[in-house]
Amino acid sequence: MNIRFDGVTVAVTGAGHGFGRAIARGFAGLGARVFGCDLSAAELAETAQGNGIATAAFDLTAKGAAEGWIKSIEDATGGPVGVLVSNAGGVRGQVMHPVEEVPEEDWHAIFDINTHAAFRLAKAVAPGMKKARQGRIVTISSGAGLKPSRTGIQAYCAAKHALVGLTKQLSRELGPFGITVNSVAPGFVLSNPASIAQFESYGEAGKKALVEGLAMRRLGTPEDIATGVLFFASPQANWITGQVLSVDGGS
Repeated sequence: MNIRFDGVTVAVTGAGHGFGRAIARGFAGLGARVFGCDLSAAELAETAQGNGIATAAFDLTAKGAAEGWIKSIEDATGGPVGVLVSNAGGVRGQVMHPVEEVPEEDWHAIFDINTHAAFRLAKAVAPGMKKARQGRIVTISSGAGLKPSRTGIQAYCAAKHALVGLTKQLSRELGPFGITVNSVAPGFVLSNPASIAQFESYGEAGKKALVEGLAMRRLGTPEDIATGVLFFASPQANWITGQVLSVDGGS
């Protein structure tokens, strides 16, 4: 397959590091016009270096931020977003606490970035994609959206399950307009400080057991996740929608 995205406008959230950086660079390398956002301007600058990726640093959970960013992309390109990758998410620095000890604001903070932001972004790109009668939305869920989370964080598991549900529902709603909506569910990847800290907390025996429990006998890389996203966004996935692709090394 010779996949190219020449002339396609791609928006990637959480593009400052990890999955988002690999996804943004993957699209840019295949000819797309890529726009990336994240909290850190410094990390975004590193992502964009030598790739021609346009970046914007802001809090995606702030009121009107998602909608404003999409509008700015449409204004800059004079057309709709062709591919939206809702990658921003994570545990927001939280660790597991017994459910009776979890502050309500911690619960909402995780839902805001993992689920609510994805909803707002989809809402913002939908009119342009509908008018164009085509488009791709790819969410980055998690193995924690299909089963209990290794993190033990209740809100993270619930938010990723909700994101999978949103993905499936949007696929039914937007399919008649030529828009596909799918999700990539990563397995264990050392893609950010939180995942690295989690892995280190297992100790040598625990780390060995985790790796040996994978069919591929190795941890994933951000590029492994990007490959799944590129497939869903490509013409080869024209008749695939509402699906969750587990990219997890056979966990």
